[in-house]
Amino acid sequence: MDSTNRCDVVLLSVTDTEYRAVLHFCDWEPFRIPGDDQPYERASFRRDGKEYTIVHARIGEMGMTAAASCSMKVIYNFCPRYIIMVGIAAGVALSDVAEQIYGDVIVPDVVWNYAVGKFVSPDAAYITYGDVGFLPRSTKVAVPEHVLEYVRAAAESAENQCHVQIGPMACGSTVVANRQVLEKQVHSQFKDTMGLDMESYAVVYAALHSRDPRPVPLIVKSVCDYANSEKSDQYQKFAAYTSCEFAKLLYERYLPMEDDGRS
Repeated sequence: MDSTNRCDVVLLSVTDTEYRAVLHFCDWEPFRIPGDDQPYERASFRRDGKEYTIVHARIGEMGMTAAASCSMKVIYNFCPRYIIMVGIAAGVALSDVAEQIYGDVIVPDVVWNYAVGKFVSPDAAYITYGDVGFLPRSTKVAVPEHVLEYVRAAAESAENQCHVQIGPMACGSTVVANRQVLEKQVHSQFKDTMGLDMESYAVVYAALHSRDPRPVPLIVKSVCDYANSEKSDQYQKFAAYTSCEFAKLLYERYLPMEDDGRS
């Protein structure tokens, strides 16, 4: 790795809407790394009299495979202190969870893969869909607890104008637009799940299993719709905006940026 490429924060996005929201928040400079076909953007921010570097990479397609590949690449290329994925997610709107509305920010403390399992006959499983049964073998990764302290501080600050929820996020390879899937396959395993997306598990897993010095992973995604048949694109721009707004508050004001021997 070329040490001149090192940065403090890497931001990841996927969709066109997320990408445009990220571009709105910084005066980005496009750049390339020789031998790497991934386009990047670079910017800087000042804090306590010091200048810090932030790099953005747009993941090539939705899903965990592309997210893991891109995450490992940026970790290797830039050795960031933090890798933060911003964007949109599906909410859950549970009656026994604090009110969750469009634009609410979800920062997961645990991300779990709900799609791992085995299809069997319905009499061999407690999760069934007609004549098909499903035996879950879900896996989970935890965001380091120490960084969540700063998330909570930012969420409670007067500077924050977003409603922030911290809790489990489910990740899978498909969009969930069916309430039955949510109730049977998601909440039967993690009943307190607050949101669903298609990349978060891969980003956190990649960060926690990369080489030293490992970056701290954070997922900052906002509710654009719910995991039911009433999905629409109406609130995607707003949700992408609030996600980036809270992520910016985190890295510009709250996340520690002290020297850790990387430079």
